[in-house]
Amino acid sequence: MSHQSLTEAYLNGLAVEADRASGVLATAHQSTVASSFGARSLSRPTFLGRDEHAQLFADLERLHTAITSLPDRLFGGDLEALARAVGMTAAHARASTRARSAVPSRLCRADLYLDATGFKVMEVNFITNMGGLDNALLNRAMLDHPYIEQFATSHDLTYTDTLAELVDTMLTECKVPSGTRPVMATVDWPGPGFEAELPQLRKSLAVIEELGVDAYPCHLGQLRYADGRVWLGDRRIDFVYRLFLLDHLLEEQASVLLEPLLQAVERDEVKLFVPVEAEVFQSKGTLALLSDDANRHVLTDAERDTVDRLVPWTRVLRPGPTTVDGTSVDLEQYVLAQRDELILKPMLLFGGEGIVPGWQTEPHEWRDHVQTAMGGPYIIQRRIHPIPELFPTDDSAEPWILTWGAFLMQRGAGGIYLRGGRAGEAAVVNHATGATGTCGFFERY
Repeated sequence: MSHQSLTEAYLNGLAVEADRASGVLATAHQSTVASSFGARSLSRPTFLGRDEHAQLFADLERLHTAITSLPDRLFGGDLEALARAVGMTAAHARASTRARSAVPSRLCRADLYLDATGFKVMEVNFITNMGGLDNALLNRAMLDHPYIEQFATSHDLTYTDTLAELVDTMLTECKVPSGTRPVMATVDWPGPGFEAELPQLRKSLAVIEELGVDAYPCHLGQLRYADGRVWLGDRRIDFVYRLFLLDHLLEEQASVLLEPLLQAVERDEVKLFVPVEAEVFQSKGTLALLSDDANRHVLTDAERDTVDRLVPWTRVLRPGPTTVDGTSVDLEQYVLAQRDELILKPMLLFGGEGIVPGWQTEPHEWRDHVQTAMGGPYIIQRRIHPIPELFPTDDSAEPWILTWGAFLMQRGAGGIYLRGGRAGEAAVVNHATGATGTCGFFERY
């Protein structure tokens, strides 16, 4: 079956239910109050057919390979050169090379819209503090509802436990010996942000502990270094789950707080998950490099097919000629003329920060934004027109726009996390704009 046919079958069967939405929401609330969903969810899960799911994650495998091999394919192996090309300052670019791993991490989450032609990727996240890692809690909660459990059984639907895949990825990449129970420090930058997130962090780590890892939250100032090891109190740390960001390497306290940890990683006294370099790969500038016709020669045939299918037309915003559908145009003139079908994005910000949708601006405002950003760390991207999805209320249904978050992990497909916003409201669907989450099921292979 397909996403559309599964959704239609679900909605048609639900029509006879008395509590089309409230019963599902109540069931989800009881089971997910301790999760990052905060006991909030949409009124149904989403569905993918077997072939759709397989195609999506095969495409993400190829996209991950293409992005993480850009230093070798375009810059002679120079990660710092790639970092500068995708919007980082010289200082950030130098910092990105610290404590590098031999192989880029497999942890990533692609954020996508589903339009009339299929999935289209907006950005790819490579850092550990991205949302939705506990989405399987909501899958399990939804299955407590009798109708959803019956529908999943009759259509042979399943889901991937993202946290279980995360643990496997961490243990594999940090080279934890099989059969051992490692000690992980989940490490953030000290300050009000850490204190505010600590209660939810403890709840999330309790789930991680059920999967075979002793997990402790802390900030960098609480670690100590002795006897060729890294310690949290009297606990020897096997690996650090990094919540602090590349920006922190440039803060005044970095030499005191962060430098000892990076040196310990470089001496192989502790593992770092994920390495700092991951933030280079998550720059939206990497999608612009892959989309640019000038770079198609470095891609395999299969990668070119994936880019054509998955990545909307995307370019680094800089003066001069570029190609649009095989035709050479002046980039600035094209961008100004096609305001209604383009969106301006900072390369390095996330959570929708700094994004300017052309269709929501007046021509003079768009011109000002474009000319101010021209030559800076910005991309321009073709607008995606996502298909609205119907979500039940108790007496009808209402259309929502979904951002699909597809996780890739060490073993491949790592789960699906969705955020929804009511159709016609925010141009960017994320938690910063009030989005509400749900989970995804797919046909068993």
